[in-house]
Amino acid sequence: MPRSAGEHSAHSPALSTHGGWPAKNTAPALVLVRHGETEWSRSGQHTGRTDIPLTETGEDQARTSGELVRAVLGSSIPALVVSSNLQRAWRTAELAGFPPDERTVEAAEWDYGQLEGRTTPEIQQDYPDWSIWSGPIPGGEDEVAITARLDGLLNRIAASRPSGPVLIFTHGHTSRCLAARWLGEPVTAGRHYWMSTGAVSSLGYEHERPVLLRWNVDSSIVAAGRPTT
Repeated sequence: MPRSAGEHSAHSPALSTHGGWPAKNTAPALVLVRHGETEWSRSGQHTGRTDIPLTETGEDQARTSGELVRAVLGSSIPALVVSSNLQRAWRTAELAGFPPDERTVEAAEWDYGQLEGRTTPEIQQDYPDWSIWSGPIPGGEDEVAITARLDGLLNRIAASRPSGPVLIFTHGHTSRCLAARWLGEPVTAGRHYWMSTGAVSSLGYEHERPVLLRWNVDSSIVAAGRPTT
């Protein structure tokens, strides 16, 4: 069982990094998909729990992400498709051709609290040199809280004994934090793993150790390979 936030260390490795992932020889074991573009992702506004739709561009990105997921999976068939409970994520899953088996707040974006809807330059007027990775996040989730939530998600999925790859349709900061936790790093290491809207990333193992297999594969790669008309 995942520990409660009060018992959780923000630097403790997630269960999956201790061999708790049953489909260990699956390449990939976990595929992360960031939702397509929204008006706020385009403007740089922090979008946590505000439930806003995809733009037309975001819907196109979502469809393309389906092509990318299938390319990453190869002949593997997903054992489970999980989505954030927010429409920009589950709608991306649907448009990608992978309707979620479950929608859960465990896969939702970082709760930005009082900073919701503000851009980084706006926030830095109140908190110089601010970033999501260093805080503060008044009224929102801190490092310990988001670590407990995402470790709980990984632990729960691992406990379900998936027989193949698991897809998670989620958000920018959540994807980056999940990657960090897969590697046994603190969530703040997510600062190093930038991810664009509609991008696909995969996580797995090499010699029994958790690794990043592919990162930030996005629609621009598919578009670059298509013939011009």
